[in-house]
Amino acid sequence: MREKRSNWQRVEAVIKWANMTTNYFARYIGLARGENLYQIKRGNNGISLDVANRIVAKFPQVDKLWLLTGEGQMFSDVKLRGIQIPYYHVEVEQAIAELERLEPDSYLVVPPAGDCDLAMNYTGHAMGHTIPSGTIVLLKAIDRDAIIPGSECVIVGRKIVTLRTVRVVPDENKVRLVAGDRENYDDIVLDVSDITAVYKVKGMLIINN
Repeated sequence: MREKRSNWQRVEAVIKWANMTTNYFARYIGLARGENLYQIKRGNNGISLDVANRIVAKFPQVDKLWLLTGEGQMFSDVKLRGIQIPYYHVEVEQAIAELERLEPDSYLVVPPAGDCDLAMNYTGHAMGHTIPSGTIVLLKAIDRDAIIPGSECVIVGRKIVTLRTVRVVPDENKVRLVAGDRENYDDIVLDVSDITAVYKVKGMLIINN
C-alpha cells in the first residue's frame, strides 16, 4: 500500500500542478517570502491552517482536508480528478513494475484521453513509428483477460516488462508481443500466466523538440 504523502510532498504536488516555482507560488498565494514553504520542506513546520486557506483560496480545486492531513484526494471536484492524469517522469519499461513505490511528478490535463490511470515516458525504439521514442504514453490498468488483440499495451511479466502490440496465440494460452519495428526486433511469446499486470495505451503525447 502506498504511504501517505508528507506535508511537503502535498504542497509540492500543488506547486507542480500549478506549474510554478516555489518562490512564485509563495508570492501568488500571498506569502511575503518563500521561506514559509521551505520550512515545511525542511520538516520544521507543518502546513498551517493559514497556509492551507491561502492555497485553497487561489486553487479551489484542491481539497483542504487532503492538504492538511493527506486523507482523501488532492482534488475536491470528482470531475476534475477524473481528468487529472498522474505523470511520472520516468521510463515506463524500467519503472512501471515499481509503480506502488513512486509518487507523481505532476498531473496532466488531457480531457480527450478519457479514463487514464497514469502517464509515463517511453524512450525505447522497438515500437518504431507506431510509438516514437520520447513519447509520453497515457495508460489504463486492465485485467489480462481484457486484452484486445491488436492493442498496444505495457506488459509486466515475471521476467520482462515491455511495450508492444499484443496478439493472441490461438489455442495456446499465450500472447505474442509484436514490435512496431519488426525488422530489428523479434516477437516475444509469453505465457498468459506469467503476466502480472497490463496497462493499455489509451493515448500518446508526442513532444516535438
